[in-house]
Amino acid sequence: MTNHHIPDEIGTAVSVQLMVFGNTGERSATGVGFTRNPATGEKEFYGEFLVNAQGEDVVAGIRTPQPIAELERIMPTAYKQLRKITSRLERHYKDIQDFEFTIQDHQLFMLQTRSGKRTGHAAIRIATDLVDERLVSAKRALLLIDPGALVQLLAPVFDPVAWAGIPVATSGLPASPGAASGQLVFTADDAQRWTATGKRVVLLRKETVPDDIHGMHVAEGVLTATGGMTSHAAVVGRQMGKPSVVGAAIQVDERRKRLQIGELVLEEGDDISFDGLTGEVKIGSVPSQPSEILQVVAGNLPAAKSDIYQRFMRVMQWTDRVRRLGVRANADQPDQAEVARAFGARGIGLCRTEHMFFGEGRLEIVQRMILAETEAARRTALRELLPLQRQDFYGVFKAMAGQPVTIRTIDPPLHEFLPKREDLLVEIARLEVTKPRSRRLGEKRRLLRRVEELHEFNPMLGHRGVRLGISYPEITEMQTRAIIEAAAALGKEGLTVVPEIMIPLVSDVRELRDQRAVIDRVAHTVMTEQGVTVKYLVGTMIEVPRAAVTAGAIAGEADFFSFGTNDLTQMVFGFSRDDAAKFLKQYQARKLIERDPFASLDTTGVGAFVEMGVRAGREAKPGLKVGVCGEHGGDPASIHFFDRVGLDYVSASPYRVPVARLAAAQSALALADAD
Repeated sequence: MTNHHIPDEIGTAVSVQLMVFGNTGERSATGVGFTRNPATGEKEFYGEFLVNAQGEDVVAGIRTPQPIAELERIMPTAYKQLRKITSRLERHYKDIQDFEFTIQDHQLFMLQTRSGKRTGHAAIRIATDLVDERLVSAKRALLLIDPGALVQLLAPVFDPVAWAGIPVATSGLPASPGAASGQLVFTADDAQRWTATGKRVVLLRKETVPDDIHGMHVAEGVLTATGGMTSHAAVVGRQMGKPSVVGAAIQVDERRKRLQIGELVLEEGDDISFDGLTGEVKIGSVPSQPSEILQVVAGNLPAAKSDIYQRFMRVMQWTDRVRRLGVRANADQPDQAEVARAFGARGIGLCRTEHMFFGEGRLEIVQRMILAETEAARRTALRELLPLQRQDFYGVFKAMAGQPVTIRTIDPPLHEFLPKREDLLVEIARLEVTKPRSRRLGEKRRLLRRVEELHEFNPMLGHRGVRLGISYPEITEMQTRAIIEAAAALGKEGLTVVPEIMIPLVSDVRELRDQRAVIDRVAHTVMTEQGVTVKYLVGTMIEVPRAAVTAGAIAGEADFFSFGTNDLTQMVFGFSRDDAAKFLKQYQARKLIERDPFASLDTTGVGAFVEMGVRAGREAKPGLKVGVCGEHGGDPASIHFFDRVGLDYVSASPYRVPVARLAAAQSALALADAD
């Protein structure tokens, strides 16, 4: 019941009816079937039956059933009647039917019918076929597709026979769908080195951190021992379209590069595979391939040769005619922006600038900026970062072709850009023995001192977000200059760009006022230097409860709001989004909570803050643009809520954009029916 979100308290229906028997001899039978193929969606009579048997014998697997087509030869009259009745049922219910029947002494009895479960591929084919057959309208067809099933169309897939032949070793949370298979590596640097030699790797970490991004980018997939559905590995995996399983039942020894699953020990270089759609992890290598739709998007397969791509695009066009809610993407790089556009995103709702700091040749500059002991030294490092950031923004703006791009200024605490304290201690101890007078030892000791200075007991509630911008306004200045200069350059090329600069973690209007003054000052300076005018917006993420409560005051300084529901959920519940996975399953099992609130929005508690923020913000500033950029922006149930409370758009990871488009269309249809 948990998987389908059916509440236990509604009870179980019981039907009492006359018994019929399919086990009275060779003139009797029982079977199950579908009016169309539930795996492919093809219009074919599909099912199985057993002669001289009851229904339990078919589903229990104790006897091998026959294909339902054989029934025509054995009992032609009953078969003809079955085809006639099931065709009528499909026309009546206007959907694929999953039916059960019994034949007693050549007389057919229908036991039940219901709408059939189907794969994502089948859902798209059945919906488009039913429209072509004039059984349903395009609007009705949209309601027949489970938005979550669309991820099956985009995720890489395993060869089903090969996958089924290997036992499950362990499992975790299915954070980002897709098939991943490769050799185990334990660090991001190793992932990059191994793939440079042509190897396929799976990156295994206890937990990922921002400076693992280069390794995540090249790996086939990411597997972690800790974390939940909004942990770093989960969020970035979905954004990159990278298969990810998090919080798996494994033990990781990163120093010795060993993975333990129960009594089994794997080492660096061993083959491992996992399915990010189910969370299953298996030992060994299993062949996989990109989905057909992704092959078309990548230009490796002509669109005209892909039937499923053509059908997929038809469905997406239907959604755009119906939905009110806009759909943007969370994307940090030009290639992610291009994928998002291909999937129908109309803008970027969250561009995380800190992810750009981990690009090639950048981390060293960022670390020099952090280690600087004076503002002058910090500004020197920031001047080196400026052209790199400008290039980043130029690429993202150009990829989105003038559509809105919301850029979040630096958010994570500075220590995340530095090596881990434990790793530094090990390296210092080694150098003290091998090279006690080396310059490198002095540098490492200095780096350790800075790491210890920046150490925080609760960094997610510490010196990050807007607080960094207030402490180091020169960072905000550099990022603003890079944004406006990139927009100005594109403007001179004939492309109008309206950047949306977003300040994270604001809890008081005075914080936003402080940072807005910096942004406005730098933007004016750049426009004067360039001799151009660039229209831009300044807004904030509403991710702190106090911000939602005081949204009316904050709206006075903001051109837009974007709800950061990941952190908002964390703060409203008091749950750590990285650690909650350890106990949330127990909460769900004991019915203390229905769903993982980091995967699907808690509309009662967290939703109350969202609704409050929207209402207060628009009362203070009618027409205020409001969106959401948390992971909930790709969750169908959450999207229905966001549509109902009047948000302008949701922003999801690029590979969940189609899910968001369909969910927004279904929400619009549901709200129209309610009116």
